[in-house]
Amino acid sequence: MRVLATAGHVDHGKSALVRALTGMEPDRLAEERRRGLTLDLGFVWTGLPPDGEPLAFVDVPGHERFVATMLAGVGPVPAVLFVVAADQGWQRQSQEHLEILHALGVRHAVLAVTRGDLADPAPVRADAAQRLAATSLGAAPCVEVSAVTGQGLSALRAELSRLARALPVPPADADVRLWLDRAFTVRGHGTVVTGTLAAGTLRVGDRLTAGDGTTVLRVRGLQCLNEDRDEVGAVARVAVNVHGAPDGLLTRGQVLLTPGRWLPTSVTDVRVTGTPVAELPRQATLHFGTAAVPVTVRPLGTDTARLTLARELPLRVGDRAVLRQPGGPRTPSAVTLLDVRPPRLTRRGAARARAAELATLTGTPDAASELRRRHLVRRGELHAMGVPAPFEPVTGDWLADPAHWAALRERLSQEVDRHASRDPLDPGLPTEAARRLLALPDRTLIDALTTTPGNRQLHQRNGKLYGTTSAAPALPPHLSAAVDTVRAELTEAPFRAPEAHHLTELGLTRKALAAAVTAGALLKVGDGIVLLPGADARAAAVLRDLPQPFTTSEARRALDTTRRVAVPLLEFLDTRGYTERVDDQRRRCR
Repeated sequence: MRVLATAGHVDHGKSALVRALTGMEPDRLAEERRRGLTLDLGFVWTGLPPDGEPLAFVDVPGHERFVATMLAGVGPVPAVLFVVAADQGWQRQSQEHLEILHALGVRHAVLAVTRGDLADPAPVRADAAQRLAATSLGAAPCVEVSAVTGQGLSALRAELSRLARALPVPPADADVRLWLDRAFTVRGHGTVVTGTLAAGTLRVGDRLTAGDGTTVLRVRGLQCLNEDRDEVGAVARVAVNVHGAPDGLLTRGQVLLTPGRWLPTSVTDVRVTGTPVAELPRQATLHFGTAAVPVTVRPLGTDTARLTLARELPLRVGDRAVLRQPGGPRTPSAVTLLDVRPPRLTRRGAARARAAELATLTGTPDAASELRRRHLVRRGELHAMGVPAPFEPVTGDWLADPAHWAALRERLSQEVDRHASRDPLDPGLPTEAARRLLALPDRTLIDALTTTPGNRQLHQRNGKLYGTTSAAPALPPHLSAAVDTVRAELTEAPFRAPEAHHLTELGLTRKALAAAVTAGALLKVGDGIVLLPGADARAAAVLRDLPQPFTTSEARRALDTTRRVAVPLLEFLDTRGYTERVDDQRRRCR
């Protein structure tokens, strides 16, 4: 399917033309038919030559009072049928509709000069074609038609068929962002919403988020052109029967989204064309999709501004929107989204610096540029901003700018060495302290920095980071002498660990003992119990000579030590796999 919207001045024959093309009535309201004036959006369709491919029309009102409704109709649609009446020529709403289409960046159009049976269409055709050519619509093909006599309808169908074949086909696996233009209740079915599916695929059974982003709805049924479907791919007019929507949640301007793939935002930085930013009103309305949301405008640069939205919208980098002042100047401003996750502007001069940064952005998603500015970002968040990930994450879902990542690795090494020099008795920098020092959002990033290929400067042990110079701390001379005394005593009696008071007399506090253990000078087998390195293996060798299994008392005598040492030593040997319990009283060597 292909979907077009109509555009043009009120009473120029838009509805009459699509009625003649499709044989269907686009004006669904009795008031519209009575007054002969389109008040709301209408939806009709036809088959195109030569193969009958369906072409759907979103018929929009042309009256100046319904510009917001017109915007809701053309917002999600990729192409337009622009209508100008031969007997009236170019009018005010013709110009405003053209400016809106140009602001949205619509590039595909067919120009229809209607009522060729009432006036010579040639002058109007030449004038309208020239006006369209100066906008994003470019040199659109033009057909002179009459909905009354049928003149030119075949030629118009042929041009519409060529236009349909030229329209780009959106990816079927794209994230769904279905802007709603109608919502109503069907007895026995519940809530039904309609919209133009611009990209992606909808299936019965899908889960979608709506409204506040937390409400999850289930697709109970799908219709396309009044036919039930199990699956509908873009581009298509679609009716969706959803389950789980609270009353009043789904209205025009709301949106159904693929869960977990969008990050609604209420603040965005944009580039504005069509109106100098300095002349923009403080309060305006942003039209995007079918939504019309009040915004506060804060000028930043000559053509850039920050918009603060009255409610969150699922926006992405590169999206096009329209900024209008209802009841004010008629010329709409085109808005291109540059950043949907902008930084806060709290410091003096931050707005000026931000304007300079925005001046370098084009609105085209650029992953390398985003990473350079953000340093670290989750891959899912980058995707939700509309920017594809340029390479694999450094850990988990985290992407890092390569230059920033290298600088972090260097700084982490410096912080580890600085900590070791300040506290040689406890040289290991706790991992959480390292995360805070580097202002990293996730502790796993510290692990990734430590294990980065080629990083031989750091290693992690027991929740602490050590450098090549801090792994074996140099003990102060007086502590080194105390450790040497303990080592000499243990050489004579390997399993008679020194008493706590003796260690205190030597000046070996808990911190000093921990440093000696870290340095590999002593082996800690229990709280306050230290032996020589390798004492565990020596003890196991002695115990293997005992009849198996053995009791704690038998082990104590064989090791020539006290119960104070024997109990924690045997438990230490259990954890090292040298011994194992047989029952509450006995152990055996493995």
